Amino acid sequence: MHSSVRRLRITAATVTVLAVAGTATACSSGSGSAGTKAADSGTYTIWDPYPQFDKTSDWAKLLDTCGTKAGVKIKRTAFDTSDLSNKALLAAQQDNSADVLIVDNPVVSTLAEAGVLTTTEDNKLDTSKVDANLLAAGQTGGKTYGTPIGANTLALYYNKKVLKEAGVDIASVKDWKSLTAALAKVKKAGKKGITFSAIGTEEGTFQFLPWYWGSGAQLTALDSEQAVSALTLWKDWLKNGYAPNSVLNNTQTTSWQEFAGGDYAFGENGTWQLANAAKAGFDYGVVPVPAADGGSASAPTGGEFVTIPVQSKTDRYATSQKIVTCLTSTDNLLTTDTTLSYVAPTSEVQGKQVAANAELKPWVDAVKAAKGRTSDDLGTKYPKISEQLWKAVQSALSGSQSPKDALAAAQSAVK
Repeated sequence: MHSSVRRLRITAATVTVLAVAGTATACSSGSGSAGTKAADSGTYTIWDPYPQFDKTSDWAKLLDTCGTKAGVKIKRTAFDTSDLSNKALLAAQQDNSADVLIVDNPVVSTLAEAGVLTTTEDNKLDTSKVDANLLAAGQTGGKTYGTPIGANTLALYYNKKVLKEAGVDIASVKDWKSLTAALAKVKKAGKKGITFSAIGTEEGTFQFLPWYWGSGAQLTALDSEQAVSALTLWKDWLKNGYAPNSVLNNTQTTSWQEFAGGDYAFGENGTWQLANAAKAGFDYGVVPVPAADGGSASAPTGGEFVTIPVQSKTDRYATSQKIVTCLTSTDNLLTTDTTLSYVAPTSEVQGKQVAANAELKPWVDAVKAAKGRTSDDLGTKYPKISEQLWKAVQSALSGSQSPKDALAAAQSAVK
């Protein structure tokens, strides 16, 4: 570890990737005033993306409790997700970083590559209990930066009444072929099939990724046969009337509104809709997105990492590590992830969540199969790949190009 702040490596990709943050999860928006680091060495600063939680919330009380256990006072500032990322870069340039920084997981590799964050090797943070697939979102260059506080992801909500009337047993839906057959039955019964978000933004990529990865495709080869098969699946659903043309403009919110209307058999959406699902007025269930040949597809992970930024005063790291360890301890994760509607990042706490609420079982399964968008050491390459992928989806679904030609153009643009 260097004794002074590492030189920041701010690149175009660094700026671009910040636009990815917050687009695929349903955090409440808001703003907080930027806090400067307290001169008092007994005060530690924490920046988080949860402005929806005020100082009377359980979250704020947990921060104070962890500070007390570490022998310090906590000065907390809450920001909107995208604003937080930009503030973190600016603060690092000014050697005024927070002691603890909680950021959306796709941003971790960007801040790490810019020299803003310490590694877990440097700060002695223990991540041994964290599920490897979730931890991967905070890894780049063979090093780990921080630890996940929780995760959300995508799965398929289904309307039990619609499926029953169409004569579909949800247990029969195990792969793409059986799902498509179910959609055909639903349409024949006079109901609507499946809705999702294919909008030309990061949200569109986020929703396409389970099908993309479920085909066996890799983000380093957008024009592979597997990738073409995934886009062809969506294209055929629109062509056959199993999915509406509105998916081209649907956000995850408007897609949910379509499903919540009660006429659709399936809706692809996230953990964050659980509260709304309970209010929908019909019986629903949840199953992981199926992979092409069966099993659960890898869906992308949302959620935040708790990180420790680089400080010129390296003697602060030990206390910061105590605070982070407290925040992500087994005892505290259950309460925190319940509050955030997240699945915990460790098997031990996931088990407790399912024991408390059996309806979380399919979400735990989905998270265990999930994958970070910047995993596979993509880091700051991901935003460019994602942009070309959502453009290809838009082009194919609108009929401008065939899936094969659209993805070939996307791969060429990435290169």
